[in-house]
Amino acid sequence: MTHLPESDITTLDELVGRLSARALEHRIQPRLDATRLALDLLGNPQRAYRIIHITGTNGKTSTARMISAILRAHNLKVGLFTSPDLVSFTERIVIDGSPIPEAEMIRIWNEISPILDLADAQLEERGEARLTFFEALTVLGFAAFAEAPVDVVSLEVGMGGEWDATNVADGEVSVFTPIGLDHVGILGDTLGEIARTKAGILKPGAIAVSSAQAPEALSELRARAEELQVPLLVQGDDFSTTSVTPGIGGQLVSVHGLADDYPDLALPLMGDYQAQNAAVAVAAVEAFLGGGKVPLHRELVAEGLAGVSSPGRLQVVDHAPTVIVDGAHNPHGAAALARSFPEYFHFPRTVGILCILGDKDAEGVLRALEPIFDSVVLTTSGSVRALSPDALAARALPIFGQGRITVADSLEEALDEARYQCGPDDGILVTGSLTLVGEYLREHPASPSQNGN
Repeated sequence: MTHLPESDITTLDELVGRLSARALEHRIQPRLDATRLALDLLGNPQRAYRIIHITGTNGKTSTARMISAILRAHNLKVGLFTSPDLVSFTERIVIDGSPIPEAEMIRIWNEISPILDLADAQLEERGEARLTFFEALTVLGFAAFAEAPVDVVSLEVGMGGEWDATNVADGEVSVFTPIGLDHVGILGDTLGEIARTKAGILKPGAIAVSSAQAPEALSELRARAEELQVPLLVQGDDFSTTSVTPGIGGQLVSVHGLADDYPDLALPLMGDYQAQNAAVAVAAVEAFLGGGKVPLHRELVAEGLAGVSSPGRLQVVDHAPTVIVDGAHNPHGAAALARSFPEYFHFPRTVGILCILGDKDAEGVLRALEPIFDSVVLTTSGSVRALSPDALAARALPIFGQGRITVADSLEEALDEARYQCGPDDGILVTGSLTLVGEYLREHPASPSQNGN
């Protein structure tokens, strides 16, 4: 099929529509040649700045945000590329701490669209599919960062690593957050296979920084690092979180880094996993700025982390009853949430509002979260991938039992039901899907004091 050149767009909705018309975001192509073709035609903007590349199963976005915040405190102009968005599509491309303005995003899209059309035509001549949603978005992000211009990009992969569109860039530091089972069948069927795919972001001459990993995953990272003869610095061996003190709205964290100790860092995020992410972020910046051998300025590390936010991660968004949102959407993330939640919240009663996508391990997520809920309201989101409330209830019944389950056809109905079950001192946790959390945040914006906490 031949696609005619597209006319200019004028709104963000049109931009998202153009991207979505290429393929739904989760419809990926395991290739790099298409993204490379488009970037070659654009003059390879991804080579205009330095890159820290982040992959993993959970904690990628939070860690990427922390890396960006610490770099910015060191007076660098930083680009941040993350996905998915929760409230606005512009969240995916952040320049110097602020989402790219809509008008700027639209202007750059209109400028690169003829190049994307040309790449599409060449791909179709070769019998290949045209650029996907995420491939085109990655090209847009690289172009925006080059135009800014930024000094460095904190670059989160979309999915996996080896053939993710972002892997056309060469990261000086490759960061691996905790690796677990997710996207099984796409990235691999075992933890080792998934880790091998993610290890593909590691390039010759880079430095690898990894969180603590399961032995099977760590073995694959070590094999890739040894193959390329690059250092692999691992949490627990080469750096660590030495103390964590939970507090109101966050925690006090001490980090033993690669080159120095960074005590009593105020982190305005909740959850032990965020403390571990902070250590990974500190080590990654140490590796980037001084090869892991030069201490960072403690005051600047503290300044950076004190201002970090990570919306949709143990974020308090309402009170009486307290409403918390968290984007845990796979068993690994749900288990981390279940461990951290009781450290910060002690409600007489906790009601969960859950939606889970059909391509996720719903039973694994439900089992991990079951201990923290007195009851659950099962619902759906606007995603075409979301399980229906009744389908989710069928999976939840053996885990929760009939008496703890209610179904609701929408988030608003679920909130009404959860509030009906709660008193003013109780808690409601909205989780199971980033699409559900994003829907909540769009419809019920958090106050400035609650953003990112």
